[in-house]
Amino acid sequence: MCRSIKTLRGAEPPAGDDDAHAAALQFVRKISGYRAPSKANQAAFDAAVQQVATATTRLLEGLQQPA
Repeated sequence: MCRSIKTLRGAEPPAGDDDAHAAALQFVRKISGYRAPSKANQAAFDAAVQQVATATTRLLEGLQQPA
C-alpha cells in the first residue's frame, strides 16, 4: 500500500511514539490523498493521524514476541 511505511514490529531499537506517528502520518496521507490538508480539513486529518498512531502503539504493545 504505502512503501515508505516501515515495519515497526521487532525494530531495534524498539519503535517509539515518533515512529508510530510517522507511520500514521504516511498512512493518513495515502488514504486521504492529502500531503497537506486544507485548513478546513486539518482538524479531521490531525485527529485521524493521532488515532492511527494510538492504534499502532496499542497493536505493537499487544503483540507477543517469539520465544
